[in-house]
Amino acid sequence: MIKNINTENAPKAIGPYSQAVISGNMVYVSGQLPIDPKTSEMPSDIKSQTKQSLENIKAILKEAGVDMSAVVRCGIFVKDMNDFVSVNEVYGTFFSEPFPSRATVEVARLPKDALVEIDAIAQLS
Repeated sequence: MIKNINTENAPKAIGPYSQAVISGNMVYVSGQLPIDPKTSEMPSDIKSQTKQSLENIKAILKEAGVDMSAVVRCGIFVKDMNDFVSVNEVYGTFFSEPFPSRATVEVARLPKDALVEIDAIAQLS
């Protein structure tokens, strides 16, 4: 059985997908663009965009009943791999050891020309 998770504290899906779904004891969070759910705007720099994407994930996980410590894996998609260090600086403020497993991939383009998009998988308690 799959349960849909949606919150007003993260951007609405811009296509036919859920912000997140729960299947079994896992929460699968869709890729989060750095859109502020209150203003529908995106910050312009990579650090602010990374922070907003992670804040969106945090809000979705809260709606699912867990926090960032439940994250077991993240996927990070960046427009420019030269931003890797800046992304890591912000990313590291959201997680502590044991850190989630992760992949970071440079992509040609992201929706709305964002600089970063992040998805997550978390485990329910």
